[in-house]
Amino acid sequence: MKRSLLLAFCLCVFVATDTQSDRQGDGSFPEEDGVLQLKKGNFNRALRKHKQLLVHFYSPLFAEGLRVSAAFEGAAGELQGSEVKLAVVDVTKEKDLVKELNVMSPPTIRLYLAGDKHNPVPCPVPQSSASILTWLKRRVGSPGDLITDLTQSEASEELTVVGYFKELNHDDVQVFYAAAINLPDVNFAVTQNHEVISKYGFTHDVVLLLRKSKLIQAFKMMPQTSKEELIVFITVYQMDPVTEYTGQTANQILTSPVLNHALLFVNKSSVDFKDIFSAFNGAAETFRLKVLFVLVNVNEPRNGRIMEYFQVRDFEAPLIRLVNLTDHVTYHLPSDTLNEETIKMFCQSYLEGKAKPKMQSEPIPEGWDQKPVKELVGMTLEQEAFHPNKTVFVLFYLPYSQESRALFPLWEELAAAFKKRENVVIARIDASANDINLSTQGAYPSLCLFPALYAERMVVYTGKRKLNDLVKFVDKEMAKAKKDRVQEDESRRKYIEALKAEEEKKSNKTKDEL
Repeated sequence: MKRSLLLAFCLCVFVATDTQSDRQGDGSFPEEDGVLQLKKGNFNRALRKHKQLLVHFYSPLFAEGLRVSAAFEGAAGELQGSEVKLAVVDVTKEKDLVKELNVMSPPTIRLYLAGDKHNPVPCPVPQSSASILTWLKRRVGSPGDLITDLTQSEASEELTVVGYFKELNHDDVQVFYAAAINLPDVNFAVTQNHEVISKYGFTHDVVLLLRKSKLIQAFKMMPQTSKEELIVFITVYQMDPVTEYTGQTANQILTSPVLNHALLFVNKSSVDFKDIFSAFNGAAETFRLKVLFVLVNVNEPRNGRIMEYFQVRDFEAPLIRLVNLTDHVTYHLPSDTLNEETIKMFCQSYLEGKAKPKMQSEPIPEGWDQKPVKELVGMTLEQEAFHPNKTVFVLFYLPYSQESRALFPLWEELAAAFKKRENVVIARIDASANDINLSTQGAYPSLCLFPALYAERMVVYTGKRKLNDLVKFVDKEMAKAKKDRVQEDESRRKYIEALKAEEEKKSNKTKDEL
């Protein structure tokens, strides 16, 4: 009897606790502006409660994630009363949940249907709340929903992708609609009006990109045309031939399906900017769908991060780098003349695999230290230049620059002048083929002297480029370094003595303790 009563009591407690847990679960979905704030403890309950759960996995550390979160808040109000509920997960706080769901990198957006945790539908990263609503609508719609009276969009500044199809039940139409689902930020329209299309000179099924009724580009649909091909075409021609890198365009550039990027680092305030941009833009037209052309203004402080990544300093501009976003190998245009033909030849050689990549360091050349002028590379530069017992004078040059090549004979003469002085090294390094992590304070060619000191000091030469002037400069800096070296040696001596005294003190203390 006692056992029965005890069992009944336990069951009652269990049921009460479980009921209380469910009630707590119903109220454990904190919301902000109609958007659920999910975490590992309530994620599964949210899946069970909502038939369609659109989740944004974001990081508050990135502006892109915050922008998408704002779009979610805007869309949440429009979706009130529908089957779709919006939610966010902070990946910096919910690492276990992110790992469990195999979320790779934020921002990631997934639509979970009917509580299915393992087969979510990926959603493109939206540019606005309208994009979210458009994607949800197109996902459950049909091509017929896109049939539009094109006269309504004739004055639109935005790009409109128009598909002309004689039959709506054709496979081409399904490919077109699949692309429309993947690009919710783009206006799509379908027409079967032959008169509308004929004015552009087409009679077959075709996809047109229009802006203010002006034809930007046309794409002929073929039986083998895939959704991916059509998306690449639309995405590329949606952008101008040259896109300037800004906070607003960064995501568009980095998510472009064209993975080969040509970057022009240039000062937009420079006198020759218009000519350089014209050449770059002309080359861009030739390589659409193959290379994405990007302009980076070196005079814009907010571009410091991308300049640091490519190790470009403002005084080096203008210059062009090519990079593939898959392997991140960088190529440098080896010319100080940036005309359209030169840029085209560089891009073509890159696409054909003939261009040489820019490395952090060239291989150390055989016999590099046997010649009068020593040949330094990235991996030997600092090791040799900051030698505490040698004065090293380095020419930083560009092999394609006439001004650089004009200094080669002078540098040989300088090496001959110091031939009998073993404590003086005359060297040079190709600044275009090796990463230079030193501030040479000006455009190349640059002449920099490294005194024989333990302190890593560099002195940039700005005087006349004549042999006698260079010799006087070296002698003057050596005399100055000699005085500094006396103080440096004295400081080192005192430091070493202090270390020895401290070690002896510790040793005596240990003996006393024993």
